[in-house]
Amino acid sequence: MLGVGVSVVAIVVLLNAVDVGRTLEVLGRASPAWIGVMLLMSVADVSARAARWRWLLAPIARLPYRRVLGYTLIGYLANNVLPARLGELVRTHVLGEREGISRPTVLGTVVVERISDTALVVLIAAGALVILSVRGVLTNAVLLGAVFVVVLVVGLGVLIVAHRLPGAERVARVVERWPRAVELGRRLRDGLAIAGRPLTIGGAVALGIVAWIASIATFLAAGQAVGIELTVAQGALLCTGVALATIVPSGPGYLGTFELTAVGIASTFGIGRDEAFAMALLVHASILVVTSTGGVIAFVRLGIGSTELTDRDELATPR
Repeated sequence: MLGVGVSVVAIVVLLNAVDVGRTLEVLGRASPAWIGVMLLMSVADVSARAARWRWLLAPIARLPYRRVLGYTLIGYLANNVLPARLGELVRTHVLGEREGISRPTVLGTVVVERISDTALVVLIAAGALVILSVRGVLTNAVLLGAVFVVVLVVGLGVLIVAHRLPGAERVARVVERWPRAVELGRRLRDGLAIAGRPLTIGGAVALGIVAWIASIATFLAAGQAVGIELTVAQGALLCTGVALATIVPSGPGYLGTFELTAVGIASTFGIGRDEAFAMALLVHASILVVTSTGGVIAFVRLGIGSTELTDRDELATPR
């Protein structure tokens, strides 16, 4: 409910700040050719992210790219209709169920993926801020993001080596009273342990860079579609700023928060709010169309039934 409330507030603030009629006029003149480029970049973005997850899963199980792409799209589709990024749990459950892999272990790879991705976002945003010499709220937001990444990395390290820390044996004797919890923790740590593989993490970062280049290109193409000439640095800051905003709980599909963040950042470049709103709507629509269509196709191709998705409780059952 908190996420939905945040989205509602964002939508109200946004609608009070823009002229919807003017925005529709801008959208009506949008270039179909550039919209096509934008859609292709969105496809490339998702494809690279699926390749990254497959790479992270490789030390645990080598899976065909097409199936991992399907599970990735199903997770994105779930994020489009569920609040608070619950799609991450959905894709974890579906892949574990369909491939016979421990779901806590799969969840561990998703956690590593999210942490590495957030670190990359902060680095790109920081670079864009330096190039553009932007100060104020945006700088503070990126600094908070950096602190968040440090906390996540430290927490990940602690989880991986928890069994070696002072007092670990004493804690182990206590938790042995709940053997299922012990097994769950062990299997989760198996997934998190991929963070200790330099080649695995290096490949994931490289694929993450490819994904973010495609994502930035999506914003650049959307800008061109509505007559906005963005520099690469501006596109990078818009893209990563919106990504950082998704850390805040919001409604399904990040409705409201996505557009409000994009309009706020674009205004620092001197871009009109109505034009910025039109650009943000195009990018968001592109992402939703690509991920939702792809997710539905994946459901059909993988033959997934509704009962498999409603049984998310089994994430807590070691396999």
